[in-house]
Amino acid sequence: MVNSIINSLGYGSGIDTKQLVTDLSAASREPKVARITTLANQNQTRISALAQARSDLEGFADSLGQMVSDGTLRSTPTVSDASILSATTRAGLHADSFAATMVVNQLARAQSSYSGVVADRAAAIGTGTMTLTVGGVAKTITIGATNNSLDGLANAINTSGAGVTASIIADEGGHRLILKGPSGAANAFTLAVDAGADPALSAFAYGTGGGMTLGQSAANAEFTVDGVAFSRATNIIDDVVPGMSLTLKKAAPGQAVDIGASRPLDIIKQTVGDFVSVYNQLKTSLTAAASSSGSTAALRELERDLSGLIGKVISSHGSINKLSDIGVSTTKEGLLAVDTAKLDKVLAADAGAVEALFNPRRDATHTEQSDPGIAFALDAIRDKAIGANGAIDRVSKSLQGLKENLAEQLEKVEQRETAYRARLEKQYGSLDARLAAFKATQTYLEQQIKLWTNERN
Repeated sequence: MVNSIINSLGYGSGIDTKQLVTDLSAASREPKVARITTLANQNQTRISALAQARSDLEGFADSLGQMVSDGTLRSTPTVSDASILSATTRAGLHADSFAATMVVNQLARAQSSYSGVVADRAAAIGTGTMTLTVGGVAKTITIGATNNSLDGLANAINTSGAGVTASIIADEGGHRLILKGPSGAANAFTLAVDAGADPALSAFAYGTGGGMTLGQSAANAEFTVDGVAFSRATNIIDDVVPGMSLTLKKAAPGQAVDIGASRPLDIIKQTVGDFVSVYNQLKTSLTAAASSSGSTAALRELERDLSGLIGKVISSHGSINKLSDIGVSTTKEGLLAVDTAKLDKVLAADAGAVEALFNPRRDATHTEQSDPGIAFALDAIRDKAIGANGAIDRVSKSLQGLKENLAEQLEKVEQRETAYRARLEKQYGSLDARLAAFKATQTYLEQQIKLWTNERN
């Protein structure tokens, strides 16, 4: 404590020059730091508001896109007999776009062949090459010293890339080799022993002179849709009914199955309301970001793009092709509102056209260009805004640049004010020393004068 007092400014003169330096430094520094800090805080508020607006925009587009992609807004397939076939929805299905009667005459099958019983699956079966032909494509199967066994043959077939699966099953007295090809009549296969191979391999050949037995022949699925005959290599049918994937479960010749679709009207109405609510939240975020940002032109551009969604043509329907056609309108505050009476009326008149705004058809005549749907249109606005040199990207870069500039200004102010305080300390330290010297001289003179005065008396 004593050392601190002795070394402080003002010790020699008696003036509190240390506090004087502190006050002068603060008077110089604090207004400058306060101004930059205020600007930095305001800028951070703008950055946060912009980040919220971007998050809302991305979340809005992603959630709507997810609802379209996962089928929430799609019509749901209906099947009168689920034991014969089942149906799942794909993009493009609409309740009014398909209704038909289907008859499954035959299921698609894969060819299978099996060998006789082999006592020891690890025992030698013969060496040489065999040719496995599937749908006209031949693969060479080689049995040599390292794989001369039933296990070795099965592995060679499975790794040949022919599409035939080889399995070994236990049977009374040993094991059998079972071969199974892809489904469909065109995928029937043969396995022949090549010239020069060990004749014992013929026990595992199928075809002319082969020792394997046909378990099941390859066949196509045979079915009719409204009397029109179709044949497919698999039991999963994706290319017949628009927007539906059908899975054939059993053959039922002569037994008709009605297939169609039901429309999720309640979900569509809810989605319209949800769209309006989330849009208004996004609009509020953008307004906050624009009002607090020094660079508002880009955000105003984004707001105009979003506002344009209401009147944008997003389907090829003649009269119901915009959100404004189904009762969505803009209020004087720039937010959205829904006329539920108008929405109900349009749904009653043409529910398919309303569904197409959210779940656009996809076929040869309905493309992303002719029928983008609201999700695709919103994605385009989002991608434009957050992309390189987009509205949000430009404002974000501007705010980040200002943040860095203010940080640099604050650093320079601190450096200058530190130097200024050092100069004050030096100046007032010199002043303190001079005052101390003057004070010592004053004391000496006072003593001398008092001495002289006493001597005279």
